[in-house]
Amino acid sequence: MVAKKKTVTVEQFGSPIGRTKDQEDTLKGLGLNKRHRTSTLEDTPAVRGMIRKVQHLVRVVDEKKSA
Repeated sequence: MVAKKKTVTVEQFGSPIGRTKDQEDTLKGLGLNKRHRTSTLEDTPAVRGMIRKVQHLVRVVDEKKSA
């Protein structure tokens, strides 16, 4: 039986200009670097922590289970 993996899609709506270097690096780690870009990632505690760190710059668009 194949375990279903959860995914989370995040969209960047804020600019990294004027933010600290670690916040900019976190956005890059999430696969985001420009406003209005989206990235679909595996829903893990590490990814959730990264999203929380830059929660003022991103929004969670979709959460779902995939095969």
